[in-house]
Amino acid sequence: MPSIVTPDICDAHPEVRVLDPLFVNFGAREAFHGPIRTVKCFEDNSLVKQAVAKPGEGAVLVVDAGGSSRCAMLGDMLAEQAADNGWAGVVMYGCVRDVDVLAETELGIQALGAHPRKSEKRGEGVRDIPVTFAGVTLRPGQWLYADNNGILVAEAELPLEA
Repeated sequence: MPSIVTPDICDAHPEVRVLDPLFVNFGAREAFHGPIRTVKCFEDNSLVKQAVAKPGEGAVLVVDAGGSSRCAMLGDMLAEQAADNGWAGVVMYGCVRDVDVLAETELGIQALGAHPRKSEKRGEGVRDIPVTFAGVTLRPGQWLYADNNGILVAEAELPLEA
């Protein structure tokens, strides 16, 4: 996989949008990219669980969890399932848990923070819609690029240096 260096991408492609610097890297894969698939849910990770159970095909799951800091929307079991099913990463506008295991899981994971409490399971939420947070609207089919410098969104796949 070509290396992702978001400052270099910004320099080469000034049209990309940059998410506000709110996110922390939790996964073993510190740099990742792929086409966006979305989930919008609040303190209920049922649709996150459904999404990572299906083949990711190198996509990035973008979860608008409303910025909640009252529970975790992704933990070790769902992260391992996402990695096993070929997801490139998860961007969580909310919290994660089991951070020591996440740090060893071969998946890109960026989130607002960590919280030990699990979410509810009510089957609520919506998939594959535009979501807006951190100053950017993210749409299914756009491409996301992330590393320790930040998270970028492009309308289409960008050529990367190998």
